[in-house]
Amino acid sequence: MGSVSNGASELRCGGAAEANSDDHKFEKKVEYLNSKNEFPKLAKIVNGEYGYTLEDVPHLCDYIPHLPTYTNPLQHNLAYSAVRQYFVDYDDTVAQKIVVHKDTPRGTHFRRAGPRQRVYFESDDVRACIVTCGGLCPGLNTVIREIVCGLHHMYGVKRVLGIDGGYRGFYAKNTISLTPNSVNNIHKRGGTILGTSRGGHDTKKIVDSIQDRGINQVYIIGGDGTQKGAAVIFEEIRRRGLKVAVAGIPKTIDNDIPVIDKSFGFDSAVEEAERAINAAHVEATSFENGIGLVKLMGRYSGFIAMYATIASRDVDCCLIPESPFYLEGRGGLFEYIEKRIKENGHMVIVIAEGAGQELLTESLRSANKEDASGNKLLQDVGLWISQKIKDHFSKQRKTAVNLKYIDPTYMIRAIPSNASDNVYCTLLAQSAVHGAMAGYTGFTVGPVNGRHAYIPFHRINERQNKVVITDRMWARLLSSFLE
Repeated sequence: MGSVSNGASELRCGGAAEANSDDHKFEKKVEYLNSKNEFPKLAKIVNGEYGYTLEDVPHLCDYIPHLPTYTNPLQHNLAYSAVRQYFVDYDDTVAQKIVVHKDTPRGTHFRRAGPRQRVYFESDDVRACIVTCGGLCPGLNTVIREIVCGLHHMYGVKRVLGIDGGYRGFYAKNTISLTPNSVNNIHKRGGTILGTSRGGHDTKKIVDSIQDRGINQVYIIGGDGTQKGAAVIFEEIRRRGLKVAVAGIPKTIDNDIPVIDKSFGFDSAVEEAERAINAAHVEATSFENGIGLVKLMGRYSGFIAMYATIASRDVDCCLIPESPFYLEGRGGLFEYIEKRIKENGHMVIVIAEGAGQELLTESLRSANKEDASGNKLLQDVGLWISQKIKDHFSKQRKTAVNLKYIDPTYMIRAIPSNASDNVYCTLLAQSAVHGAMAGYTGFTVGPVNGRHAYIPFHRINERQNKVVITDRMWARLLSSFLE
C-alpha cells in the first residue's frame, strides 16, 4: 500500500478526514475543494521519478457542492470497540502490481476500501436497493445477505429494497423489502432470491425509477455487461445531479474479470467441477478403453478448467480457449488419446466451453448470434468433440471406446457458495457498503493483491482476464501430464 500526496495534503475530499482531524478542519477542506473544484485533479496522481498513479473513483462531492458529512456510526458500534484502528486512512492505496524492480515505477494504485471516519449519508435517510443481473453464480445470495446485514448492523440502515428480476425489474416489477430477518438463511441456497435476467437495460427508465422511489444507494451485482450498465446508470445519475451512490459488485463464475484477484463463486465452481471430474474418472476406469469427457464453464477464459484439473490430479488432457489445438495428424488430440489409452487403458479429458470453437463447421456455429447480454452464442463443443472421438476410433482404428460425456454446468451454477466464497462475499459486500456510505460512487469493489480496493468501472470492462499459457501456472498443469 502507499500514501497519496500531491504537495497539498490539506486539500482532500470524499470522506477525507484523517483519523486525527477534527470536524471543523474537515468541513473547511470539503468546502474549499468543492468551491475550487479540486477533487477531479486527485483522480490521477504521480509521485516522483519512481512514484505511482492513483486511479481514483468518483465521489458525490465531485458534482454536488457543499455536501454535509456525519460521524460514522461505527464509532459507537460495540462490535468494533476492540478494533485498534477501524477507519481506513484517506491516503491509503492498494498497488495493482506488487512485484516491482528497484529501478522501475511503482505503477497503478487504487483507493483502499474500508470504513471512513466521516460519512455522507445519515442512516435514517438511506434508502438502498440491490439488483442481481446475468447468469447464476454461487454466492449471489450471500452478497445480498451481507449488504443488507452490513447496512443494518454497521450503519443502522433500515430501508433496503430488492429489485425483482434484473435491470428490467426497476421499471417492470415490484420491489421486495429486505431485512436481516428475511435474508438470514438465504446464503444456504443457490441462485438469487431477487431473480435475475439478461438485458432489459433502459437507462432513463432505471434512473427515473431510482429517483421516483427516493433511492439513494444502488448496489449492482453482475458481470462485465452488468457493470457496463452500472457505469451508464452512474453517468445519468451524475448528469441529473442526484445524491445517489452507485456501487458494483463484480460477478462471473469464469473468473475472467481483470484487476481483481478472483471473482466470487469461482472457488465453489472449482470444487464442484472437481466432483464431476472424479465421476468421469470412475466411469473411465470402470470400462475397457474408457474415456471420461467433462465440459466446464469458460467462454473465453479457462480458469475453472485449469484449476479443477490441477485440483483433481485425474485429468489426462485439459483444453481451454487460450490454447488452440487440432484433432488429426502428428501432435493432434486423437494421437494423444490413442497414446494414453494404450498406456493406461483409460483417459479423462476436461474441456472449457469456449475451447475449439474454431474447429466447428460453419453450419454448427451460431455465427454472429448473441444472447440478451451481448455474449456470443457458442455451440456445445463437448457433444461435438465426443462424437468426433467416437467416429475416429470406430471408423479409423476399428476400436470401440466407452465414452461418457458429463456437462455439470447448470448444477455448478446453482449450488450455494462454499465456506471460502461465503467469507469472500462478506468482505465484498461490506467493502461496497463502506464505500457508498463514505460518498464514493461509480465504482466496483474487489481484492487487489489481497487488499480490497475501489476500482473505476472502466477498468473492469476494459478487457477480459485470461489464462496466460506462457505463465508458470499453466506449466504446472502441463507438468502433471508429462512423463
